[in-house]
Amino acid sequence: EWVKILGYCAAFTSTVGFLPQTIKAFKTKHTKDISLWMYIILITGLTLWLLYGIFSNDLPIIIANVVTLLLIIPVLIMKIIYK
Repeated sequence: EWVKILGYCAAFTSTVGFLPQTIKAFKTKHTKDISLWMYIILITGLTLWLLYGIFSNDLPIIIANVVTLLLIIPVLIMKIIYK
């Protein structure tokens, strides 16, 4: 039980870490200083983690990666649109 709680805490803190950048990008529409390749690599890694979570039926990993992808994909889209 405590291991699942630990997983949810890790998932929450890792995911919330992307929230400030997402909010800032939406407010300012400024993404010049964000690395395009970093976001592409990060989205690839998160997608792989999501697949791992799905195949291993690990809910904290699934939730964390879905939410993180929902936070960072819009920033990547803004990075491409507001070049």
